[in-house]
Amino acid sequence: MDMSDARGTRERLVVVGGDAAGMSAASAARRLRGPDELEIVAFERGHFTSYSACGIPYWVGGDVTDRDRLIARTPEEHRARGIDLRLRTEVTELDPGRGRVRARDLASGTESWTSYDKLVIATGARPVRPELPGMDAPGVHGVQTLDDGQALLDTLAATRGRRAVVVGAGYIGVEMAEAMINRGYEVTVVNRGSEPMATLDPDMGRLVHRAMEGMGITMVNDAEVTKLLTGDDGRVRAVATEQAEYPADVVVLGIGVQPWTALARAAGLPLGEHGGLLTDRSMRVRGHENVWAGGDCVEVLDLVSGQERHIPLGTHANKHGQIIGANVGGSYATFPGVVGTAVSKVCDLEIARTGLREKDARRVGLRFESVTIESTSRAGYYPNASPMTVKMLAELRTGRLLGVQIVGREGAGKRVDIAAVALTAGMTVEQMTALDLGYAPPFSPVWDPVLVAARKAAAKIRAAS
Repeated sequence: MDMSDARGTRERLVVVGGDAAGMSAASAARRLRGPDELEIVAFERGHFTSYSACGIPYWVGGDVTDRDRLIARTPEEHRARGIDLRLRTEVTELDPGRGRVRARDLASGTESWTSYDKLVIATGARPVRPELPGMDAPGVHGVQTLDDGQALLDTLAATRGRRAVVVGAGYIGVEMAEAMINRGYEVTVVNRGSEPMATLDPDMGRLVHRAMEGMGITMVNDAEVTKLLTGDDGRVRAVATEQAEYPADVVVLGIGVQPWTALARAAGLPLGEHGGLLTDRSMRVRGHENVWAGGDCVEVLDLVSGQERHIPLGTHANKHGQIIGANVGGSYATFPGVVGTAVSKVCDLEIARTGLREKDARRVGLRFESVTIESTSRAGYYPNASPMTVKMLAELRTGRLLGVQIVGREGAGKRVDIAAVALTAGMTVEQMTALDLGYAPPFSPVWDPVLVAARKAAAKIRAAS
């Protein structure tokens, strides 16, 4: 059945995906155009909308005690604003040629077509789940949606054992390792890389490795998972590599995520090297006048390397949604790109990066110098000053800042924002040394650690010229 009738002269916007990008787009479009001008239909396969997926590890770990605190806007609030939001409804096919989508009601199993004048694709990303024996066994969890988080908490409540294995040591992996430690589990992290946090250079990842072990987490690096072993009851009981088996009462996948773009691929929409949808700066899907996409299902321009990247972050998704909503609603906005800023923590260790790693710079043919400095979060004589390590990359000859990585305790992580602004502005490390940053002993040394690194990098660039 085609649900396109009885809308008169109103345009219809269809949104596929009810989290950050999708519902931000719907809300922004609604602010610009009322229900008499624009009908908005949004499909969401889960039970929740407009929530903070980034907060799920802290909910699982107990830092956030109420799931509803992660929800920015409820389905009822969206509907009160004139958005026809359909939960537990999964879009199964996109038909850009005829301007329609097919959706299945997951409760009844019935399917129907809905036509659109404008389409927003905000299908997000899904956890990487290798096709290995035992990967689908009970007790094995990916963590991407609120439904995923609830399923994991239900498993923890029903599990007597206290052994958790986290597969992967990226952002989700280290955050979930902390969540399991907070839950009182014995935690092992199995990581295929040489060090945790592959978003850092290995020398900085080594600092994370040492700190995690100091927190009681068992780190197993250079280990490829070959299968998950199950017991007589069918539940997971261990994670196996070629070298060893690691007993597990629960397994959490922190291998990373990939764009959820199977529908877009089947519809012939353009995808990039990383599998994400390709858009122009207005977030319009390339070659498709009435189709937009945003959030974790798209690739974005890296302003430092000039290449497209897949960077799944809620900050970008919300910005994409605002931009899409403005354009759909008749205004105009663009998304210029990103510099790759991210910050995380495991227990009291803060981990941050922005810009390029050494291997990123080499891959795009940039010649650079790197420096690493040790400093403190406050003046050394002020109580509770904590150590931090800052690594900085600068381009040879020009001195242009290329990237910064920071590992330290309280007060370290958000210092990366200084570098993010400098990268966006295209500053050199020499120019950074003159930045007028705030100073008082409770907040930083006289020379902020980022500026100490900039001074050392600028001196190295001058010496190499």
